[in-house]
Amino acid sequence: MDTIIVAFEHEAMSQRFSALMEQERVARCLICRSGDQVRRLLDKQQTYCVVCSPRLTDGPAEWLYQDLPPTCALLLVGPQHVLDACSSDDVFKLATPIRREEAVSTVRLLIQFGHRVEHLLHSRRSTSEQELVERAKNLLMERKGLSEEEAHRLIQKRSMDTGARLVQTARRILREYERP
Repeated sequence: MDTIIVAFEHEAMSQRFSALMEQERVARCLICRSGDQVRRLLDKQQTYCVVCSPRLTDGPAEWLYQDLPPTCALLLVGPQHVLDACSSDDVFKLATPIRREEAVSTVRLLIQFGHRVEHLLHSRRSTSEQELVERAKNLLMERKGLSEEEAHRLIQKRSMDTGARLVQTARRILREYERP
């Protein structure tokens, strides 16, 4: 079963949403209350969807979007007038009150979308490109003392920050660290 992160400012809402997702066997849920907690879980756990209220204990949830891996969607759940204030077109929104079926089908769809993106990302790389990414990961693991997952996430983050493909970022990292 896939895992999603559920993060609402009010814990009761997190519990209700998580219970629904688990009861319907949509996903296993990890509960948070802050954006910082979500970011830490994203570093440790493969997640295809973060479901949260527009506001978390440490700020607007919309800020999380830039920290998500490309396979993970952000779904904001809240009153329509609050969702309208979200300026990003890349953030999914679900206005309250919502029906059970609507919540379940939306999260299922976002998980499927994450799987599809993951498949496309992995199928695009040739063997030589994959080896390049692996070399960059190994170099980061060795030089920075990172785990394989942390090294991969660092390459992903740099790639997203610069708008470059993962392979291009891996080449830059290798050039950066392999200079005499």
